[in-house]
Amino acid sequence: MPPALVKAHQALDKAVDKCYRAQAFADDAKRVEFLFGLYGAYVGRGVEEAKPKRRKKQ
Repeated sequence: MPPALVKAHQALDKAVDKCYRAQAFADDAKRVEFLFGLYGAYVGRGVEEAKPKRRKKQ
């Protein structure tokens, strides 16, 4: 990977760490696991909210 791209990735990692935790993630795998967990929770809520409400039969 070109050095400028490596530097950009490192800066992004630091920004993500600061946004979500007081302490940096132990490694990239922990950071990605955490972010995908947030994404899954976000998508899961969105899907549930999008489902039509069933009306009771009278």
